[in-house]
Parts: sequence; C-alpha cells; structure tokens
Amino acid sequence: MSDIITLDDTLQLRAVDESHVTALHQLVLKNKVWLQASLNWPQFVNSEDDTRKNVQGNKMLHERGYAKMYLIFKHSDVVGVISFNLIEPLNKTAYIGYWLDEDHQGQGILSRALQGIIDCYAQRGEIRRFVIKCRVDNAKSNRVAIQNGFTLEGCMKQAEFLNGDYHDVNMYARIIDTVSQ
Repeated sequence: MSDIITLDDTLQLRAVDESHVTALHQLVLKNKVWLQASLNWPQFVNSEDDTRKNVQGNKMLHERGYAKMYLIFKHSDVVGVISFNLIEPLNKTAYIGYWLDEDHQGQGILSRALQGIIDCYAQRGEIRRFVIKCRVDNAKSNRVAIQNGFTLEGCMKQAEFLNGDYHDVNMYARIIDTVSQ
C-alpha cells in the first residue's frame, strides 16, 4: 500500500518521513507567528531536532495505524500538513488536523487534500466517520469544514486551552459509509 496520495498533477500527500524534516522545519518557522494564533504546539518548535522528534513520533503512529500524518506537496515543495491526529479503529473514526502555508491559502489546496485523504481511507473501508474540531473563532477552519460537506454536531464549551485561555470548540463530522452506498 502506497503512502502517497496523488490529488492531481501538481498536488500530492506524502506520508511523513525523516527525509522531509528540514523542509517541514523551515515551513513551520516561516509560518510560526500565525500558527501560534491557532495551535499550541508551534511555541515548542525551536530547533530542527524538535521537528525531527515530532516527525519520528508521527511516523511511528502512522505506521502502526493510530494516526496518519501526510505532508502536502505542491510540485516538489512542502506547503502544509494534513493528518488524522487520532484514529479509533473500532469506531472507524478519524480526527482531522491540518494547516497550510500562509502563501498557499485561498487556492483550494486544503480542500483538495481533505477530500483526497477522506476518499482514500473511506474507499479502503478503514474510516467512515471523519471529525474536525476547531475553535469557534477560527473562521477559516470552520469554513473549510462546512465547504467540504461536514455537519456541525455541536459546540464544546471551553474545550481547548490556547495562549493562556480556554476556548469553545465546534465539532463537525462527515460520515461516508461505503458499505451502504
């Protein structure tokens, strides 16, 4: 089974690998300021070794099926990340996380990546319920969920700690049951 998901002639999702540590680290540093407004982990990325350790851990989880982390490539450049941060095998549920280089936003790249990873895992029968959790005040992430066919299931009050405060989180889901189609 290939760990590359080809989206079109310019975009690919490639499973996280140590050969991409430098490129990923540079992308994180380039986007660190705006990433920290939405995510907690960028503040802990200070050296390439921090990125390497993160990649090693995610690669292990990827290979064991507990999570999946893909780098979004446009041509030969890493432009973002899309992942199943957690997979519940019995429930066939995956919790999705993503971020995209600020210079590549607004081009439909994230929507194509999201649809590509969903299609791949739904067709394999590995995942049927896809979940996106995002802060209520993260308009872009909420828009990605809605524009890609996710349904708002509810709002979890003060469910995410970020930048010294607790934030409300919307939970969206999309179910693709290939057995009943």
